[in-house]
Amino acid sequence: MSSRLDEKHGPAAIDVEKSGHSYQDGEVDSEQPKQTRLSKVTSLLASWGIETNGIEPVPSEERIDTRLYQMFFIWFSANINVLCFGTGSVGPAFFGLGLRTSLITLLVVDLISCTIPAYFAVFGPKLGMRSMVQARYSWGYWAAMLPGALNVFSMQAFLILSCIIGGQTLASVSDHLDDTLGIVIIGLISLIATFFGYRVIHWYESVAWIPNAIIFVAMLGVGGKHLQIAPDPGPVSTASIVSFATTTASSITSWCTMTPDYGVYHTPNASSLRIFLYAYAGFFSASVVGHTLGATFAACAASVPSWNAGFNNGNNVGGLIEAVLSPMGGFRKFLIVVVALSIPSACAPTIYTFGSSFMTITPYAEKIPRYVYAVISTAILIPVGIIGATDFYSTFANVISIIGYWSTVFAAIIICEHVLFRKNSFELYDLRDFNTPSRLPLGIAAVLAFLCAFGMIIPCMSQVWYTGPIGDLEIGDIGILVGFGVACALYSVLRLMERMWYYR
Repeated sequence: MSSRLDEKHGPAAIDVEKSGHSYQDGEVDSEQPKQTRLSKVTSLLASWGIETNGIEPVPSEERIDTRLYQMFFIWFSANINVLCFGTGSVGPAFFGLGLRTSLITLLVVDLISCTIPAYFAVFGPKLGMRSMVQARYSWGYWAAMLPGALNVFSMQAFLILSCIIGGQTLASVSDHLDDTLGIVIIGLISLIATFFGYRVIHWYESVAWIPNAIIFVAMLGVGGKHLQIAPDPGPVSTASIVSFATTTASSITSWCTMTPDYGVYHTPNASSLRIFLYAYAGFFSASVVGHTLGATFAACAASVPSWNAGFNNGNNVGGLIEAVLSPMGGFRKFLIVVVALSIPSACAPTIYTFGSSFMTITPYAEKIPRYVYAVISTAILIPVGIIGATDFYSTFANVISIIGYWSTVFAAIIICEHVLFRKNSFELYDLRDFNTPSRLPLGIAAVLAFLCAFGMIIPCMSQVWYTGPIGDLEIGDIGILVGFGVACALYSVLRLMERMWYYR
């Protein structure tokens, strides 16, 4: 690959300057930052231990954290929550599936889908690069701005969904609280958890799963006697099953655009398999538990009048949880408040990646500190979340599926580049090239593969707002499956042609 590879130590040992870059030959942004008021604030925050790093790759000498078990806890905590519960409930509540069909679908999807974000988690410790920066090694500098922009919108959409469900849950405990105030509270707590940066997020995620585990156990203990009377909805179409599988898979695979970001300070000396297994265990164990419980309680809600009333025709997951726990009296309110306040376990890493992704959209955005983007993200998600709360399930299914479409194609391109053209070797990434357009791929292959894959996804879509001709053939939404396959095939051929013309 690049002639500038360090043959003795490999790229992981290359130190990348954090300021005053001296790159040449087409590099963007080489000016020393001026001492503005913002930079003074940044320096002050850094002295307090708040992370102020940008998107520069973390050199190997700074990747010294050996606590790889954190890879388990951050993804376990981010998924074992009310949002994951809500994802499982989509099967019975939105697609009209029975409990048995929902559970089988969830198990199969969870087993397969969790491999993708877990695979991407390996890139963090091995390269020390955030996801959207590492994308430049297949997309090129300029074309990588496209997935960077898409990831910004995706992270924001996911945050909005998380805050909606957290706000509804919090509002269910008191007549003096409504969804609006609940969303504001969840958004502000998420901002606080994110503002301090990487290390605080990891600490927070190591304990954030505890209240969720407690409340799920309490729900089983109190409502378990009603879980044997789930009504049979009768025959269901293949399209409903496939579309539910697509929605669930999208909610999991979409994590791949951010999982590398939370291993960039961890040791690169651990085996790739060990990192993968920690991440996969976190994703799968949380997903299968949360999804299963969500599907079970949602399916049985129709047989329990109080649950059905709280569920509000499948549009209020927080109300369902409150109704299930109602026999516990006043103590249930404490449990619900605690579990609602743990929603930031999913929001905090998402806001963090929102900032790092925004920095890759334009060279000018890279000059703005990460913590500023955390504030911007929160300022956007609160008002939009208040609007979207009125019709949660249709909003959820549509948004998650759209995120899944593009992130699956993105994953296919990154995987093909790493396996086929980087020979599955992290030594073939020169970290010094991350900000030098002339030493990165042109990006033509990635863009063409992405656009063509989306061209095939559109007729395979089956959404409330649009159903393509293939998606209308009673086979359901197969967009992400088709998109992944087309992207793999096209990128492999186009990238080979691109390298024959421009070997980068």
